[in-house]
Amino acid sequence: MPQPESVCVAPEVRPERIAPGVTLHPGCRLLGAETCVGPGSSIGEEAPATLNDCRLGRGVRFAGGFASGAALMDRVALGSAAHIRPGTLLEEDVSAGHAVGLKQTILMPFVTLGSLINFCDCLMAGGSGRRDHSEVGSSYVHFNFTPNRDKATPSLFGDVPRGVMLDQPPVFLGGQGGAVGPIRVEFGTLVPAGVILRRDAPAAAQPGPAAAPGPVAGHCPGYKAIDRIVGNNLAYIGNLRALQAWYRHIRKQYFSGDIFGAALCQGAAAQIESAVRERLARMKELAGKVAEGRGRPAADLPEQVLDQHRRLVQEWPGIEQALADASRFEGDARRRDRFLSALPHAGNYLDAIRGLPAPARAEGTAWLQGIVEAASGLWKKHG
Repeated sequence: MPQPESVCVAPEVRPERIAPGVTLHPGCRLLGAETCVGPGSSIGEEAPATLNDCRLGRGVRFAGGFASGAALMDRVALGSAAHIRPGTLLEEDVSAGHAVGLKQTILMPFVTLGSLINFCDCLMAGGSGRRDHSEVGSSYVHFNFTPNRDKATPSLFGDVPRGVMLDQPPVFLGGQGGAVGPIRVEFGTLVPAGVILRRDAPAAAQPGPAAAPGPVAGHCPGYKAIDRIVGNNLAYIGNLRALQAWYRHIRKQYFSGDIFGAALCQGAAAQIESAVRERLARMKELAGKVAEGRGRPAADLPEQVLDQHRRLVQEWPGIEQALADASRFEGDARRRDRFLSALPHAGNYLDAIRGLPAPARAEGTAWLQGIVEAASGLWKKHG
């Protein structure tokens, strides 16, 4: 601490959870009993910084801003004016420029964000290293609030079953653009600068500018077809359940055995579970609003759309109960065990995954994909 008198460490913060070699620059505040900062990390190098109930790995650089209820893995680097809210999990070597806002965001290893970005309610994967990574350009926005006042809008950029293998082509989202959630974007997709994605990109492509809808006078709130919205939400929850299984059976053995590794492992698991709860709550809200009709006369909607509405209202309680039961999402144990048998059980996590032979990767991906499909299969699309 270059100036100890300018640093605030709240009474509930346990000193043993602040590692030797951590640098707390002037203007730092550490709050919350869950806060844990790993060796070699630097907090507040560029501007005042507040960490509240956050868990940081080794060599994290949090240059300035505010973070609450987040888990940041080894070597994560965030520029000043960061605003990080609960449900955020940033895996190894994720980096971002200045003024980046994240909430309910999961970024897998190496994902890189520019500056002036709002990227809430997203999961992004892709790439194999620091020179081959998924990227979000500066001034990018993920639009996550609808005119119907709901946030059932999570978007997948890549996915968990393939993304954890660290061998997929990266996703590139050009700057000064955006995405209207909920959407799914395939690995290898390149979105030029200035483009706003309004629909799924299911195959690696270079989407061009889509015609932007004009202002709507006298907007009548209400839902039209919801098949894609429900399907994308369940696929997102399925990916979260797959990531939980990955941490439970694979990742946990690669955290260091000290207090910092244990805290980070627990923090990552907590953020994933928080994300599941958030998505279930948002879907429950959506089902409730569809049940209310939201002001759009039924006569204005085709029978096929009305059938989607009725099905969601009728089926959501059962779907919610199934999705909330984590024990349903273990996947094929035989595939999992074959994958585990090929995995080195010590050493560096990233090196262990990247060193796996292709057949082992295929087994692991198939195991996790089965978990995703167990969730997405709860909603059968019609028409």
